Amino acid sequence: MEGTPKQPKNCSSLVEELVEQARKTALGGQVADYIPALAEVNPDYVGLAVIELDGSVHTAGDADIPFSIQSISKVFGLAMAMQRMDDILWERVRMEPSGQAFNSIVQLEWEHGIPRNPFINAGAIVVSDVLVSHYSASKSAFVQYVRHLASNSAIHADHRVWESEKEHGNRNAALAYLMKSFGNIESEVPEVLDHYFFQCSVAMSCVDLARSLGFLANRGVQPGTGERICDARSAHRINALLSTSGMYDQSGEFAFTVGLPAKSGVGGGIVAVVPDYGVIAAWSPPLNRFGNPSRAVEMITQFAQRLGLSVYT
Repeated sequence: MEGTPKQPKNCSSLVEELVEQARKTALGGQVADYIPALAEVNPDYVGLAVIELDGSVHTAGDADIPFSIQSISKVFGLAMAMQRMDDILWERVRMEPSGQAFNSIVQLEWEHGIPRNPFINAGAIVVSDVLVSHYSASKSAFVQYVRHLASNSAIHADHRVWESEKEHGNRNAALAYLMKSFGNIESEVPEVLDHYFFQCSVAMSCVDLARSLGFLANRGVQPGTGERICDARSAHRINALLSTSGMYDQSGEFAFTVGLPAKSGVGGGIVAVVPDYGVIAAWSPPLNRFGNPSRAVEMITQFAQRLGLSVYT
């Protein structure tokens, strides 16, 4: 059947091959340095994990080492907010690509404090406001949600990264106060920012990420447990947003060359969803000019192309 993923004879061998290639390839870039705690991460880390819907796990390299998920956290926050707000959420944040930098203030001013989508910083701050407004202990609720999805009770926030984020978060504060002036932030700004910086500092491995987002590859049902995390419509909407806006200003190129819903973070991670197949997660700290991890992009690109995984074929 056309469009069905090709099954390699040994998926684990392919994953190992791609990690070895990545280690040997100098793709340039540098680790995020505007957050001091991230600037100290070893740039030589390379990890790749693939978890299929039937539970098969394929890993190579540093796939079990936790790292700061940063903007990948926006996927979890969005799923939680959609459960609480449903369609009302889209009155406060849109679902369009921004065409601007992920932390653009100018666009937010033009559009009266309504962010273009939930994966740019302003949109994620609105989502954080929803979580703060609807949970008595939003940070604890966020961690428990992620732990449950990943089946890993050891997942936690890296407090050093959290403090570093707070100390260097002035631009995010500017976005939040601007939206507050337009009436699009309900809670107190410091509390909202504290939650946002906290969720970005949560540390997960490639295996954790691949396992936790399996429900997006399975119409909202978590593989293995059979638990419905969200309805099929919500899974569709999250995947659509990942396809159009999940890779910063490289989203169009990633859709063009890879063809998978994906989200990256400046901690060096990427998670890509393959509907009806599974989830791919890759990690390598050096970032390209778009803020995406160069080697991780290449590993996922090669894996998807080798297996014919594009959702557009």
